[in-house]
Amino acid sequence: MKSEYVPDSISLAGAIAMGTGVMIGAGIFALTGQIAQLAGPLFPLSFVAGAFVTAFSAYTYIKMSNAYPSAGGIAMILEKAYGPTIVAAGAALLMALSMVINESLVARTFATYLLRGLGVDPDGWLVPALGVGLIVFAYLINAAGNRSVGLFSIVMAVLKVCGIALFGVAALWAGGVSFEAASGGETTAAPRFLASVALSILAFKGFTTITNSGAEITDPHRNVGRAILYSIGICVVVYLLVAFAVGSNLTLAEIVAAKDYALAEAAGPTLGRTGFYLTVALALIATSSGIIASVFAVSRMLAMLTEMRLIPHSHFGMPGVIRDHTLVYTVVIAAFLTVFFDLARIASLGAFFYLVMDMIIHWGVFRHQRREVGAAGWVLLCAISLDLVVLGAFSWLKWQTDPLIVFVAIGMMAAVFIFVGVFLRVRPADGRADAALPHDHGKS
Repeated sequence: MKSEYVPDSISLAGAIAMGTGVMIGAGIFALTGQIAQLAGPLFPLSFVAGAFVTAFSAYTYIKMSNAYPSAGGIAMILEKAYGPTIVAAGAALLMALSMVINESLVARTFATYLLRGLGVDPDGWLVPALGVGLIVFAYLINAAGNRSVGLFSIVMAVLKVCGIALFGVAALWAGGVSFEAASGGETTAAPRFLASVALSILAFKGFTTITNSGAEITDPHRNVGRAILYSIGICVVVYLLVAFAVGSNLTLAEIVAAKDYALAEAAGPTLGRTGFYLTVALALIATSSGIIASVFAVSRMLAMLTEMRLIPHSHFGMPGVIRDHTLVYTVVIAAFLTVFFDLARIASLGAFFYLVMDMIIHWGVFRHQRREVGAAGWVLLCAISLDLVVLGAFSWLKWQTDPLIVFVAIGMMAAVFIFVGVFLRVRPADGRADAALPHDHGKS
């Protein structure tokens, strides 16, 4: 891996590919069944609502990234809004952890689809073992450098988007637009629908991957915002197409029963075994590219947090620069979560972490940066309000059905802020990255 950030090493197409790679990998294959379980027959509309909320959130990131393109992305936004404080460091670390959580979510989805395609029951130790194997593969691709990631992301994104779109069209053509998911007459309570939007937002949050690579994107003041908008737009179309295809071929009960591999199950009735295997192949492409793009972004974000002296760093005897080390930390944590958490709880943790971090960012920009970057205050306040409503509904539902995950999420978030608070109190007074990092760390 190169020792410095490389300007112009990621094209606009590469940035869009990274964003769609993360979003589609998680949104379609990992979350469609879980969203349908909460939203009932209205689950396609949950994706629309998620895109609506994400559009307000993206406004903040675009304004800040256009003004201050940085390899730190989220970390840069928080530091500009709050300074080198506990709030900035804690929220940035929450974002990094939510991205790592997403990696474990997608890794387990990869394993589930692979086993389903092989005719093996996706249960037991094989799921985490294969998931960890994918994470190790993502590490090897990322260790090869930026251009390897960019080229791989573009090829995978084209295959994935075109393939999934063809799946949706073929499934709708073969099965007709009957929307079997609504045939049972089920109704959806408003709180459950709002709770489902929290998971739908996770299906779009991959756009933040682009902000974390701002310093390496060509013409970043212009292309960061364009890449974010194009990525979200592509994913809205793909999500709706696939949601209607799934809902037109399976009843709601069937979708929920096969929630961890809903797309493969939906291919069977109309496209036959060939369609089933092609869908499994698409799932493997989507999830693997999503992992690679996410590992790329989060490792750089952690490196930037280290260089900004917001989190501690130790190389544990490893050679190389800071980003080599944070790449290892990223895959180790993702592998741990893959082994010890199931899909539903992984998704819940990711939703809690991301929504809390998102509100902190909007509030900080509203209070301290909106005039400097030309952001409209009412848009920022709307973004906060929408996040708060969705988070409230999701928290209420989880408290009713799985209170343990609520305690785990609160405990982990508290631990993050305590951790960075202690570090910021004891770090060297000069605040320079090299004060505690005598080895080469590749400053940007």
